[in-house]
Amino acid sequence: MKKFLLLLFAVQIVHGQSRKLVWEESFTGTALNEKVWNFEMGNGCPNLCGWGNNERQVYTRENHIVKDSKLVITARREPDGQYTSTRITTAAKKEFQYGRIECRAKLPIGTGIWPAFWMLGQNITEVGWPKCGEIDILEYVGKELHQVYTTLHTPDGYGDHAHSKKTEVFGIEEGFHVFAVDWDKDKMDFFVDDRLVFTYNPPVKTPESWPFNQPHFIILNMAVGGNFGGPAVDDAIFPQQFVVDYIRVYQ
Repeated sequence: MKKFLLLLFAVQIVHGQSRKLVWEESFTGTALNEKVWNFEMGNGCPNLCGWGNNERQVYTRENHIVKDSKLVITARREPDGQYTSTRITTAAKKEFQYGRIECRAKLPIGTGIWPAFWMLGQNITEVGWPKCGEIDILEYVGKELHQVYTTLHTPDGYGDHAHSKKTEVFGIEEGFHVFAVDWDKDKMDFFVDDRLVFTYNPPVKTPESWPFNQPHFIILNMAVGGNFGGPAVDDAIFPQQFVVDYIRVYQ
Protein backbone atom coordinates (compact mmCIF):
# COMPACT_ATOMS: atom_id res chain seq x y z
CA MET A 1 0.00 0.00 0.00
CA LYS A 2 2.81 2.39 0.83
CA LYS A 3 4.43 1.73 -2.54
CA PHE A 4 1.11 2.40 -4.29
CA LEU A 5 0.45 5.68 -2.44
CA LEU A 6 3.91 6.98 -3.22
CA LEU A 7 3.57 6.14 -6.90
CA LEU A 8 0.04 7.53 -7.12
CA PHE A 9 1.41 11.04 -6.87
CA ALA A 10 4.52 10.39 -8.92
CA VAL A 11 5.31 12.87 -11.64
CA GLN A 12 7.41 12.04 -14.67
CA ILE A 13 9.12 14.60 -16.90
CA VAL A 14 8.63 13.67 -20.56
CA HIS A 15 10.04 15.97 -23.28
CA GLY A 16 10.07 18.87 -20.81
CA GLN A 17 6.48 18.31 -19.69
CA SER A 18 5.39 16.96 -16.33
CA ARG A 19 2.96 14.05 -16.34
CA LYS A 20 1.15 12.46 -13.46
CA LEU A 21 0.84 8.76 -12.86
CA VAL A 22 -2.87 8.12 -13.48
CA TRP A 23 -2.91 4.33 -13.28
CA GLU A 24 -0.58 1.56 -12.22
CA GLU A 25 -0.85 -2.20 -12.15
CA SER A 26 1.78 -3.49 -9.74
CA PHE A 27 0.33 -7.02 -9.42
CA THR A 28 -0.04 -7.02 -5.67
CA GLY A 29 -1.86 -9.86 -3.96
CA THR A 30 -2.17 -13.41 -5.24
CA ALA A 31 -4.56 -13.06 -8.18
CA LEU A 32 -5.37 -10.71 -11.03
CA ASN A 33 -8.00 -8.07 -10.27
CA GLU A 34 -10.90 -9.02 -12.54
CA LYS A 35 -12.38 -5.55 -12.11
CA VAL A 36 -9.45 -4.53 -14.32
CA TRP A 37 -8.53 -7.63 -16.34
CA ASN A 38 -10.42 -9.91 -18.74
CA PHE A 39 -9.24 -13.38 -19.73
CA GLU A 40 -9.41 -14.26 -23.43
CA MET A 41 -9.77 -18.01 -23.78
CA GLY A 42 -9.26 -20.79 -26.28
CA ASN A 43 -7.76 -20.76 -29.77
CA GLY A 44 -9.86 -17.94 -31.21
CA CYS A 45 -12.33 -20.22 -32.98
CA PRO A 46 -14.83 -20.01 -34.51
CA ASN A 47 -14.51 -16.34 -35.41
CA LEU A 48 -10.73 -15.88 -35.33
CA CYS A 49 -9.08 -19.31 -35.36
CA GLY A 50 -5.39 -19.13 -34.53
CA TRP A 51 -6.09 -15.57 -33.29
CA GLY A 52 -5.78 -14.33 -36.87
CA ASN A 53 -2.11 -15.35 -37.15
CA ASN A 54 -2.16 -19.15 -37.29
CA GLU A 55 -0.93 -19.20 -33.68
CA ARG A 56 -0.67 -22.64 -32.11
CA GLN A 57 -1.48 -22.00 -28.46
CA VAL A 58 -4.72 -22.30 -26.52
CA TYR A 59 -5.25 -19.59 -23.91
CA THR A 60 -6.34 -20.62 -20.42
CA ARG A 61 -6.72 -19.07 -16.98
CA GLU A 62 -4.25 -21.59 -15.55
CA ASN A 63 -1.10 -20.44 -17.38
CA HIS A 64 -0.39 -17.51 -15.11
CA ILE A 65 0.29 -16.67 -11.49
CA VAL A 66 0.58 -13.44 -9.51
CA LYS A 67 3.46 -13.74 -7.08
CA ASP A 68 5.99 -11.41 -5.43
CA SER A 69 4.29 -8.38 -7.03
CA LYS A 70 4.76 -9.75 -10.53
CA LEU A 71 2.58 -11.34 -13.19
CA VAL A 72 4.11 -14.52 -14.59
CA ILE A 73 2.59 -15.88 -17.82
CA THR A 74 3.87 -19.38 -18.60
CA ALA A 75 3.76 -21.02 -22.02
CA ARG A 76 3.79 -24.81 -21.86
CA ARG A 77 3.77 -27.81 -24.13
CA GLU A 78 1.26 -30.18 -22.60
CA PRO A 79 1.62 -33.99 -22.60
CA ASP A 80 -0.86 -34.22 -25.48
CA GLY A 81 1.32 -31.91 -27.58
CA GLN A 82 -0.93 -28.85 -27.20
CA TYR A 83 0.66 -25.48 -26.40
CA THR A 84 -1.02 -23.40 -23.70
CA SER A 85 -0.56 -19.83 -22.49
CA THR A 86 -2.53 -16.84 -21.11
CA ARG A 87 -3.89 -13.65 -22.69
CA ILE A 88 -5.46 -10.80 -20.71
CA THR A 89 -6.97 -7.43 -21.64
CA THR A 90 -8.40 -4.34 -19.96
CA ALA A 91 -11.19 -3.91 -22.56
CA ALA A 92 -14.17 -1.90 -21.23
CA LYS A 93 -12.43 -1.64 -17.84
CA LYS A 94 -9.27 0.44 -18.29
CA GLU A 95 -8.89 2.35 -21.56
CA PHE A 96 -6.57 5.26 -22.26
CA GLN A 97 -6.19 8.04 -24.82
CA TYR A 98 -2.77 9.71 -24.97
CA GLY A 99 0.02 9.70 -22.41
CA ARG A 100 2.99 7.48 -21.70
CA ILE A 101 2.07 3.80 -21.40
CA GLU A 102 4.89 1.54 -20.22
CA CYS A 103 5.65 -1.85 -18.74
CA ARG A 104 8.70 -3.37 -17.13
CA ALA A 105 9.11 -6.98 -18.16
CA LYS A 106 11.47 -9.89 -18.55
CA LEU A 107 11.16 -11.73 -21.85
CA PRO A 108 10.88 -15.45 -22.51
CA ILE A 109 13.36 -16.88 -24.97
CA GLY A 110 13.50 -19.62 -27.61
CA THR A 111 12.34 -20.33 -31.14
CA GLY A 112 8.57 -20.12 -31.43
CA ILE A 113 7.95 -17.73 -28.51
CA TRP A 114 6.09 -14.46 -29.17
CA PRO A 115 5.31 -12.25 -26.12
CA ALA A 116 3.60 -8.89 -26.56
CA PHE A 117 2.46 -5.74 -24.74
CA TRP A 118 0.00 -3.91 -26.98
CA MET A 119 -3.26 -1.97 -27.34
CA LEU A 120 -6.41 -2.03 -29.48
CA GLY A 121 -9.02 0.68 -30.08
CA GLN A 122 -12.12 0.49 -27.90
CA ASN A 123 -14.33 0.50 -31.01
CA ILE A 124 -12.99 -2.78 -32.40
CA THR A 125 -16.32 -4.56 -31.97
CA GLU A 126 -18.01 -1.82 -34.02
CA VAL A 127 -15.54 -1.16 -36.85
CA GLY A 128 -13.28 -4.21 -36.75
CA TRP A 129 -9.54 -4.46 -37.25
CA PRO A 130 -7.52 -2.58 -38.46
CA LYS A 131 -9.94 0.36 -38.48
CA CYS A 132 -9.84 0.38 -34.68
CA GLY A 133 -6.05 0.87 -34.69
CA GLU A 134 -3.42 -1.31 -33.02
CA ILE A 135 -0.43 -0.10 -30.99
CA ASP A 136 2.27 -2.73 -30.49
CA ILE A 137 4.54 -1.33 -27.79
CA LEU A 138 6.51 -4.56 -27.52
CA GLU A 139 6.73 -7.64 -29.67
CA TYR A 140 9.59 -10.11 -29.41
CA VAL A 141 10.01 -13.23 -31.49
CA GLY A 142 12.33 -15.81 -30.02
CA LYS A 143 13.76 -16.87 -33.37
CA GLU A 144 15.38 -13.40 -33.73
CA LEU A 145 17.87 -12.73 -30.95
CA HIS A 146 18.47 -9.16 -29.77
CA GLN A 147 15.55 -7.74 -31.79
CA VAL A 148 12.51 -5.80 -30.59
CA TYR A 149 9.53 -4.84 -32.76
CA THR A 150 7.39 -1.72 -32.35
CA THR A 151 4.47 -1.53 -34.77
CA LEU A 152 1.29 0.34 -35.63
CA HIS A 153 -1.54 -1.20 -37.65
CA THR A 154 -3.86 1.25 -39.41
CA PRO A 155 -6.28 1.00 -42.35
CA ASP A 156 -3.57 2.35 -44.67
CA GLY A 157 -0.85 0.07 -43.32
CA TYR A 158 -1.44 -3.25 -41.59
CA GLY A 159 -0.28 -6.84 -41.50
CA ASP A 160 2.85 -7.26 -43.61
CA HIS A 161 2.56 -3.59 -44.61
CA ALA A 162 2.22 -2.14 -41.11
CA HIS A 163 4.14 0.90 -39.86
CA SER A 164 6.89 -0.99 -38.05
CA LYS A 165 10.45 -0.82 -36.78
CA LYS A 166 12.74 -3.65 -35.77
CA THR A 167 15.47 -2.49 -33.40
CA GLU A 168 18.59 -4.35 -32.34
CA VAL A 169 18.96 -4.29 -28.57
CA PHE A 170 21.83 -6.43 -27.35
CA GLY A 171 21.07 -8.07 -24.02
CA ILE A 172 17.31 -7.70 -24.37
CA GLU A 173 16.98 -11.36 -23.36
CA GLU A 174 18.69 -10.69 -20.03
CA GLY A 175 16.89 -9.26 -17.00
CA PHE A 176 14.05 -6.71 -16.96
CA HIS A 177 13.55 -3.90 -19.48
CA VAL A 178 11.07 -1.03 -19.82
CA PHE A 179 8.98 -0.82 -23.00
CA ALA A 180 6.99 2.38 -23.57
CA VAL A 181 5.02 4.54 -25.97
CA ASP A 182 4.67 8.31 -25.58
CA TRP A 183 1.42 9.12 -27.40
CA ASP A 184 -0.20 12.49 -28.07
CA LYS A 185 -2.63 13.87 -30.63
CA ASP A 186 0.09 14.26 -33.26
CA LYS A 187 2.55 11.38 -32.96
CA MET A 188 3.84 8.36 -31.10
CA ASP A 189 7.37 7.82 -29.83
CA PHE A 190 8.41 4.31 -28.80
CA PHE A 191 11.14 3.58 -26.27
CA VAL A 192 13.13 0.63 -24.95
CA ASP A 193 14.82 1.51 -21.64
CA ASP A 194 14.30 5.22 -22.45
CA ARG A 195 16.03 4.83 -25.81
CA LEU A 196 13.91 6.24 -28.63
CA VAL A 197 13.54 3.47 -31.20
CA PHE A 198 10.66 4.54 -33.46
CA THR A 199 8.49 7.58 -34.18
CA TYR A 200 5.20 7.51 -36.08
CA ASN A 201 4.00 10.94 -37.22
CA PRO A 202 1.96 10.92 -40.43
CA PRO A 203 1.90 14.45 -41.89
CA VAL A 204 -1.81 14.20 -42.63
CA LYS A 205 -4.05 12.69 -39.97
CA THR A 206 -6.98 10.79 -41.47
CA PRO A 207 -9.02 7.83 -40.20
CA GLU A 208 -6.86 5.68 -42.49
CA SER A 209 -3.51 6.90 -41.13
CA TRP A 210 -4.42 7.90 -37.58
CA PRO A 211 -7.18 5.86 -35.88
CA PHE A 212 -5.58 6.82 -32.57
CA ASN A 213 -7.75 9.77 -31.49
CA GLN A 214 -9.76 7.50 -29.21
CA PRO A 215 -9.17 5.35 -26.11
CA HIS A 216 -7.37 2.03 -26.45
CA PHE A 217 -7.22 -0.90 -24.06
CA ILE A 218 -4.16 -2.88 -22.96
CA ILE A 219 -3.31 -6.49 -23.84
CA LEU A 220 -0.65 -8.82 -22.45
CA ASN A 221 -0.07 -12.24 -23.95
CA MET A 222 2.48 -14.82 -25.00
CA ALA A 223 1.76 -16.61 -28.26
CA VAL A 224 3.44 -19.71 -29.67
CA GLY A 225 4.31 -20.09 -33.35
CA GLY A 226 2.10 -18.36 -35.87
CA ASN A 227 2.83 -16.26 -38.92
CA PHE A 228 5.10 -13.94 -36.94
CA GLY A 229 6.44 -16.06 -34.10
CA GLY A 230 6.97 -19.27 -36.08
CA PRO A 231 6.17 -21.46 -37.85
CA ALA A 232 8.97 -23.54 -36.31
CA VAL A 233 8.70 -24.16 -32.56
CA ASP A 234 11.50 -25.65 -30.47
CA ASP A 235 9.71 -27.92 -28.00
CA ALA A 236 12.85 -28.19 -25.88
CA ILE A 237 12.45 -24.60 -24.60
CA PHE A 238 9.25 -25.16 -22.63
CA PRO A 239 8.10 -24.01 -20.19
CA GLN A 240 8.86 -20.33 -20.82
CA GLN A 241 7.88 -17.37 -18.64
CA PHE A 242 6.90 -13.81 -19.57
CA VAL A 243 7.34 -11.89 -16.30
CA VAL A 244 5.72 -8.45 -15.95
CA ASP A 245 6.79 -6.27 -13.03
CA TYR A 246 4.39 -3.36 -13.61
CA ILE A 247 2.34 -1.34 -16.08
CA ARG A 248 2.11 2.45 -15.67
CA VAL A 249 0.17 5.16 -17.47
CA TYR A 250 1.21 8.84 -17.19
CA GLN A 251 -0.86 11.71 -18.53
